[in-house]
Amino acid sequence: MTIAAPHRFSASRRIDVSQLIVWTIGGVLLTIVFIGSVLTLRAGHYTAAQWRDFIVFGIAQGAIYALIALGYTMVYGVLRMINFAHGEVFMSGAMTTFFLADYLNRSGFLKSHPWVSLVTMLLFSGLVSMTVAVLVERIAYRPLRGAPRLVPLITAVGASFFLQYTFRGLFGSGVRAYPPIPVLQGKLWFFQKTQVAVFVGVLITLALLVLFLQRTRAGLAIRAVAEDREAAALMGIDVDRAIVTTFAVGGFMAGIAGVLYALVFVQVQFFMGFLPGIKAFTAAVLGGIGNLPGAALGGLVLGVIESVGPSLFFDGYGIRAAHQLKDVIAFTILVLILIFRPTGLLGERLGGEDRV
Repeated sequence: MTIAAPHRFSASRRIDVSQLIVWTIGGVLLTIVFIGSVLTLRAGHYTAAQWRDFIVFGIAQGAIYALIALGYTMVYGVLRMINFAHGEVFMSGAMTTFFLADYLNRSGFLKSHPWVSLVTMLLFSGLVSMTVAVLVERIAYRPLRGAPRLVPLITAVGASFFLQYTFRGLFGSGVRAYPPIPVLQGKLWFFQKTQVAVFVGVLITLALLVLFLQRTRAGLAIRAVAEDREAAALMGIDVDRAIVTTFAVGGFMAGIAGVLYALVFVQVQFFMGFLPGIKAFTAAVLGGIGNLPGAALGGLVLGVIESVGPSLFFDGYGIRAAHQLKDVIAFTILVLILIFRPTGLLGERLGGEDRV
């Protein structure tokens, strides 16, 4: 015992030093952000209307992140794994629906029946992404059920690349532009009409998700599996069905997010799922991975910070084209959250098997 004591003291000291270094890095980042914000606000380069536009755009962007993040957090809730192929599930719906949108535009149906066309595009994209998500679960993840956590994680990365290059082979590597929808052109008060469509679409989708999880037997099964998979199986719940339903619901929401993303940013391509997917994962971590309200909140917070942040944090330092640094801000937020609050804003939701 007298020999072991110095080892324990040495290990504790190493941990303290590493924590000190991490907290110092976090403190430096926060100091840079604070000083930059003060310099920008004192310079007064932006009007109140411009800050308002930044926030409104950020909320619209964050709402899309929230829809994608819900897919990440639901899968984590039932399988305790990060589905890194979810960004490509999001891409698959948007890419495939481009051809439907183009057909509707060339036939004139998009102009004569814009709302019917928009709903059709949303449902079609949701169904395509749902099909891809279910196939990924059935082919890539289910055979690995019970394997060490690193195995499905690596498989998810492989599935992500497989989907990217499959869609590149099918549809080419070029950028495709969604046709404009006439009724969504222009402004409604100080909102762009596309932003209003995004707000409404996300709110309806979230309301339907809550009703599904709270009022249906399938939703109850998902919640039971997320709480304790073994106990749910003992109670007679079909765990495999609950898991594949989770992938289907998450995929459907990702497909809807894909069309909403195309309404805001217009362009789609085979690689479009990578950055939004990583940012949605950041949003899920920001809100608390496994926590559904946390994923929605994390998406909104990330979207607003990513929209406001480049001008607020960097303009005061005289950095030109600061908006090009928005991705830096998103991933810096991920680092800060992991340093100062690893469980996220609302706390990580843990099932029984993960609790100490």
